[in-house]
Amino acid sequence: MEEEIYDNTLIIFSSDNGPTYSGGVDPEFFDSANPFSNAYGRTKGYTYEGGIRVPLIAAWPGHIEPGSVSDHISAFYDLMPTLSEIAGFAPPKGIDGISFKATLLNEGVQEQHKLLYWEFPSYGGQQAVRMGKWKGIRKNMFEGNMKIELYDMEADLQETTDVSAQFPKIVHEMEKIMIQEHEPSTNEKFKFKQLGDR
Repeated sequence: MEEEIYDNTLIIFSSDNGPTYSGGVDPEFFDSANPFSNAYGRTKGYTYEGGIRVPLIAAWPGHIEPGSVSDHISAFYDLMPTLSEIAGFAPPKGIDGISFKATLLNEGVQEQHKLLYWEFPSYGGQQAVRMGKWKGIRKNMFEGNMKIELYDMEADLQETTDVSAQFPKIVHEMEKIMIQEHEPSTNEKFKFKQLGDR
């Protein structure tokens, strides 16, 4: 490029959530959530994969192999430690993020998250946990539903079969994580009274 900075620039593109269902969009025509469901309740604003899983595209000539693909699971808070490591700085202390530089550059051993946790007060109140191949989801919490749906993400990527009845120990572990990871908000709109928030 004219300024001769392209070869020394890491470019990252991503989005903030799954595809929307409002504002004149046509998710069925574009198959926006593929390979997940485009149905309402399964995309933006919901904790199913179609609502939270998004692509991340990275380019860095001479560092990232063109056309390479990874199934590494990460979250946006992993960007800070990743960029810090690439720039040669220590990330801030006390953050949850894990650098995925090893994945970007295909070098060394990539550290993995033991779990990922989400909560969202909209659409009835929701919590979700991803732990290895397991994903637990609570929805409609503000209506009194505290049941945890459980999905085996290796066998059922589209989250069509709730296997909570077959794996009560995993469900119990998910419940403990949902209690442990929840922090009461000071904002009234984000409080979960079902989790003891006052």
